[in-house]
Amino acid sequence: MSLPKVAVVGVHGHGGSHLRTVADLEARGLARLSAVVDPREPDDAPAPWFASLGDLLSADTGTLPDVVVLSTPIHTHLPLARAAMEAGIDVLLEKPTTASLAEHAELVAVAERTGRLCQVGFQTFGSHALPAVVDMIARGEVGQVTGIGAVGTWVRTAAYWARSPWAGRRRMGDRAVVDGAVTNPLAHAVATALWVGGARTSTDLAYVNTDLWRANPIEADDTSSLRTVGTDGTRYGFGLTLCAAIRTPARVIVQGTAGEIELEYEHDLVRLRTGRVVAEKQYGRTGLLENLLRARTGERLLCDARDTGAFMQVLEAVRTAADPTPIGDEFVDWADGVDTGPGGGPRGKIAGTQGNPEGDARHPVVRDVAEWCERAAREQRTFTELGAPWTVEK
Repeated sequence: MSLPKVAVVGVHGHGGSHLRTVADLEARGLARLSAVVDPREPDDAPAPWFASLGDLLSADTGTLPDVVVLSTPIHTHLPLARAAMEAGIDVLLEKPTTASLAEHAELVAVAERTGRLCQVGFQTFGSHALPAVVDMIARGEVGQVTGIGAVGTWVRTAAYWARSPWAGRRRMGDRAVVDGAVTNPLAHAVATALWVGGARTSTDLAYVNTDLWRANPIEADDTSSLRTVGTDGTRYGFGLTLCAAIRTPARVIVQGTAGEIELEYEHDLVRLRTGRVVAEKQYGRTGLLENLLRARTGERLLCDARDTGAFMQVLEAVRTAADPTPIGDEFVDWADGVDTGPGGGPRGKIAGTQGNPEGDARHPVVRDVAEWCERAAREQRTFTELGAPWTVEK
């Protein structure tokens, strides 16, 4: 039996990781790379190159892939995924699923009409730690759940916001983009917390309160908090920033009447703390492309586009909210990014409010932002509700 053919669309930047994944699957005899698609022809392309997905789809039918991986700008997700599925091709679509809740509904409708598979690239959904955490909750390991939160304190430099014309944009012309902290780099924190709490569809959330801020000269948010309540009464809190002093592992925290569970989803690491037990365990992970290939013969998708509706409800709240509020200069220091923190990310040498380092490595640091993110997650309250200093009017 011939191996499934996989094409990768968007091979520069994060797309390179997908090429490596396909190469690994090829070495294991599970798939083969049949084409690469990108407006810029890559050096030493590992497979036939096409400038656009349309060019690939209009080529000789014998070259059509069985699966396409779409690692492209957010606002292109729906049209590209729709074109692929209507051509009879299954899709692995990078997160976030689409740029709006309406687009998400259209994407799901296309998948149902064509009968094609559409997996979304929330890699954490392949983590074996997630069902383990859900099982701990079901067994009552932490008693009754009182709240679920997520903390993300990351660093993004000026180079990150200059990586493409759509980076840090809320919209381009009449198209939504929504490339901010909540909806792109730390989208995994939001989606994973919702998954752990059982929220899958948009109707699983009663409401979403947003509190969006920015320290960078961008359109989108880089420092934000959210308060969300599920229709089942579960309370969610999110404290997320790309303007931390150092990058620390993002965490989902399940708080209960008898203890708490902490999940470092980047490392599939679970910590259980109760009055009786303090335990830690690291889990394995199933790759989403490998799962998609198996789903073509009956295995369940780990991150079906249908199951990202709750996350898309959060994205929609961010998309339709007022533009993020600039954080006052008096609450922001600037770092040059030359040092490295214990989490492996840039820590930087603080230049202070009067200094503003130049170059691609510079990045703003919102003072004490890690502590405020922790409180937002644990108390399920926004920065403004907590009285974070940059939110207080003078």
